[in-house]
Amino acid sequence: MLWGSVARRMIRISTIFIAICMVLVAASLGLVLYSMAGVSGTESAIVALTALTFLILYNAVSMRLRDRTDVGSQIADLSRGTADLARQVAEFGRRLAAVEGRVTSANSIGADRIQAVVGEINELGGLVKQLAASVATHDDQLSSGALIAAAPANNAESGGQHELPPPGVEIGTMAATAAPAAIIAEPAASPSQAQVLAAVKSAIEENRLDLYLQPMVSLPQRKVRFYEAVTRMRDGRDQIITADDFVGIAEAAGLIGRIDHMVMLRCVQVLRRLMVRNKEVGVFCNVAAATLAHPATFAQCLDFLEANRALAPSFVLEFKQATFRNLGPTEIEHLAALAQRGFRFSMDHVTDLRIEPRELADRGVRFIKVPAALLLDQRQSSASDIHPSDLSDLLGRFGIDLIAERIEGERAVVDLLDYDVRFGQGFLFAPPRPLRPEGASATGGAPAGNGQDAKIQNSFKEDSSKSPDRAPDSNGTGKKASIDAPAIDTPRASGVAALARRIAGPG
Repeated sequence: MLWGSVARRMIRISTIFIAICMVLVAASLGLVLYSMAGVSGTESAIVALTALTFLILYNAVSMRLRDRTDVGSQIADLSRGTADLARQVAEFGRRLAAVEGRVTSANSIGADRIQAVVGEINELGGLVKQLAASVATHDDQLSSGALIAAAPANNAESGGQHELPPPGVEIGTMAATAAPAAIIAEPAASPSQAQVLAAVKSAIEENRLDLYLQPMVSLPQRKVRFYEAVTRMRDGRDQIITADDFVGIAEAAGLIGRIDHMVMLRCVQVLRRLMVRNKEVGVFCNVAAATLAHPATFAQCLDFLEANRALAPSFVLEFKQATFRNLGPTEIEHLAALAQRGFRFSMDHVTDLRIEPRELADRGVRFIKVPAALLLDQRQSSASDIHPSDLSDLLGRFGIDLIAERIEGERAVVDLLDYDVRFGQGFLFAPPRPLRPEGASATGGAPAGNGQDAKIQNSFKEDSSKSPDRAPDSNGTGKKASIDAPAIDTPRASGVAALARRIAGPG
């Protein structure tokens, strides 16, 4: 800035000096003509002005030519600078291409090395899986041998009562127990529908409807969180009739509504007594689709549930998957009425994993019970829209908990933990145990005191010891299991065997 201002001042001074010189030259020329040549003053002035004009024109033309010469030299300098810059850019491009070539070569070499390492890891993985499968097989053989050796001692200790058959192998899991043979009403021949219907009518009239409780535990802690109420009937000879045998016949005869009403009454009474000792426990009560669809029967159940609305957070109504898939306008309205009163729903009897969690959550479903064998079946990943291992996370986004039912072996528990299943149910934890009718027949539906609560607990224990559903505890001694501590009827797998099974996979 300083040198520019100085240059401009110098140019301005030189211009003024040249103008003064031209004026002096023109004035001198006019004065010489006037004094020495004898030219008049007017003529001398005209000659002086002409000379001044000529000098001015000459100065202007010379300055224009000089400026053009300067611009040409500047353009030449700029072109030379541009050429130098182009040469430098070309040099940088060549160097960048060389660097890219070296990077590409290094990447290809690294990829080849990674492929070689991956191949070696896959080979090691195959060897480890073979080793894990061998360890798991040997552990199963050892466990089966231990159970077979302990069977005579258990039979002698039980005093001649019926015990559970030795464990077998089921799809994807090691079965802990099988269904007791005494549950079957007629071992020799199945009763006819007319006989079952007569037995059902007689059981309803004479109040021979028994309530069995099976716990649902949290995984992996195995803490009891809920109980499912399982309904069974006794005929005139005190032979047990399971729900699978009488539900269809009762629905066809229009008796299922009365049965569901009686079961709800028993479940509410049991829940009140359980909540005296544990406020976090809940009871699942099965409801038939015919009860939900029949307006008169549902109205009676709704009035009863309205009277016990305070138990809604702990009282879960359970429906089949087929019921939710075949909802009509009446069923939808009835479900909405129950949900409006705060009751939650559970879906069981799941036959496939084509589930719409958003729609079920809008209906009020908060639990879905899926058989463990169905979750661990590898074919379900291709038959359903979601992989079974991602089902728990998907349901959790909509506030639905996944419960794995029919768990019969420790291997299934290890595999289900990889699927992030939070709750489990099955003979592995405890079979359904009977509750004596007199222990749960308090009228009025009011909460029981400590004495009544002890009565229902003792009745549960006594019937568990007398029932053919009884299963040995974790020590294999066949001791009675209380309602708050379900027995484990198979020995736990060792830590090494469990780790080996997890490595080997569900297959």
